[in-house]
Amino acid sequence: MDQKKIRNFIRTITIVIFSSLIYSISMNAFVEAGNLFPGGFSGISLLISRSAKAFFNVNISFSVLYFSLNILVTILVYKYVGKMFITYSILWFTCTSIFTSILPEFPLTQDLLLITIFGGILSGLGMSIALRNNASSGGLDFIAIYASSRFNVSTWNYVFMFNSGILVIAGLLFGWNQALYSIIFQFCSTQIINELHTRYKLKNLYIITTTPDEVCEAIFRNTRHGITKLWGEGAYSHQPRCFMFMTINAYQVNEVVESILLADPKAFINVANSDRIVGNYYQKPLE
Repeated sequence: MDQKKIRNFIRTITIVIFSSLIYSISMNAFVEAGNLFPGGFSGISLLISRSAKAFFNVNISFSVLYFSLNILVTILVYKYVGKMFITYSILWFTCTSIFTSILPEFPLTQDLLLITIFGGILSGLGMSIALRNNASSGGLDFIAIYASSRFNVSTWNYVFMFNSGILVIAGLLFGWNQALYSIIFQFCSTQIINELHTRYKLKNLYIITTTPDEVCEAIFRNTRHGITKLWGEGAYSHQPRCFMFMTINAYQVNEVVESILLADPKAFINVANSDRIVGNYYQKPLE
């Protein structure tokens, strides 16, 4: 392994651990303080833990239960997602289990609405940082990432719907006040993830240039996505122009645009959202 790969590996591990710390703070400073349910495997673990205590007077460790459920799902999805993605995700939820066990509960406010909103933002931020660095919180995220890779669409709104179902069960068992606040918490978290995790968001690039061969060569050095070229004429200048169209992932836009402008500083580029594509589209698999 060369020095660059070693540095990237250490950097990724550091960021993954940091993101798990952020998520753990959201759990201990907001979720526990507000008696909320976070959703996902965290919510399922917390629901089981609190139900066992409330109805059977049995203490089940949230951290142990959360870790065990994640290990089970990791085994089930191991063949379908990247090995390094699995490795970093295991590191993430292992660190989360440790941090939530050793960090004290430290409520920052008694206002339940503030707890709900800022706890959700912090939770979503921690998970987004992990997702942007080839990791996840495991559990339900594994299923969401697999579905996103399989169908090339963002599935986080479906995850929110599933989490809302868990929170409805929590409402039936423990009362609706905390459950409804928990849905707001989960909504805030999901919106942060939708905004920051851009791997499965697509963008259309419309490029007008007089040097199409150089532009294509520059683009192909950075991405494997195809390009369609059409020839036309400028309505004002009456000079020949090449119109180029391509679809790429949102996180690739800045890199591709920079490479285009290096090849043709006078190129005209329009970046637009792409809601859906049908047909052959290459999505780089998770490592």
